[in-house]
Amino acid sequence: MPAAISDDRPVRWGVLGAGSIAGTVCSDLRLTSGNVVTAVAARDADRAAAFAAEHGAARSYGSYEDLVTDDEVDVVYVATTHPNHHRQALLAIEAGKSVLVEKPVCLHAAQAREVFDAARAADVFAMEAMWTRANPLVRKAQQLAADGTIGEVRHVRASFGIGVPFDPTSRLYDLANGGGALLDLGVYPITIASLFVGLPDRATWSGTLSPTGSDETVAVQWTAAGRPTAQLMFSAAVVMSNDTVIGGTEGFLRLESPGHRPSGLTVSVGGEERRIEDPLAGHGAGYTPQVEEVERCLRAGLLESPLVPHADTVAIQELMDEGLAALGVVYPQDR
Repeated sequence: MPAAISDDRPVRWGVLGAGSIAGTVCSDLRLTSGNVVTAVAARDADRAAAFAAEHGAARSYGSYEDLVTDDEVDVVYVATTHPNHHRQALLAIEAGKSVLVEKPVCLHAAQAREVFDAARAADVFAMEAMWTRANPLVRKAQQLAADGTIGEVRHVRASFGIGVPFDPTSRLYDLANGGGALLDLGVYPITIASLFVGLPDRATWSGTLSPTGSDETVAVQWTAAGRPTAQLMFSAAVVMSNDTVIGGTEGFLRLESPGHRPSGLTVSVGGEERRIEDPLAGHGAGYTPQVEEVERCLRAGLLESPLVPHADTVAIQELMDEGLAALGVVYPQDR
């Protein structure tokens, strides 16, 4: 077990990458009482310096190697695009640093296994930044489902589509940058569905590819024991309702749009509905529970979070690998 971080000092974060997601997460991180942004690195030293000034980091680097060897960094947040996660997470782990790696944790399941195996061998904490699993309304829905509020849970319907016009240079359509609806958007409905009905015995995939060969719109139906358990759809090009409905034998739960970071939770049983408000409303973008979960694990000396276990992350990546193969998506890194 790694040495726990004591309660008498903040958890010190190093941020690897200075893009928009890094900025949003760091803004939320600064809303927590037990965490501080200590250092940031980017390929462009000037960009790293500007990011550090904006988020109160004491140091900035134009080298990722310099950040991971900073003795005053406890945990590295890998906030780059998916094709870089594997190499950069291993870089931090080899330097003895714990890691929070943006979703999806890697391009493929084999890489994810390598990252988590390396973290365990190095006795450091590692977690995919699947903030949805720490969201209080998602956790409330799990509790209600487990308590039998809607009877036996039988089905999940979820969508995530954002309507971005085709642009070969866009991150969503650029294969070399891990582009595609499945890894960038679909990971959320897949993760949510798995929380309520488990992963499927069989998944049937269909979809369309963009001119660059990235997956543009994807639909998947899950079955378990011969019974349909989930219908999920995600798209880079099409605007969708982006909510999640968990169906039971006596009622349903609806995670209001966007389902991966719900704005409310509707509970419908016996024709009567009640709404549970979002406890994170007005308090940042919604990443604080994820940051606080990492902090909790580091202070407890854990190697992985019970909310985002390594085995679940790998299993979902395995399912997405299956989907990519069924759709005919091949990344340049795989050729």
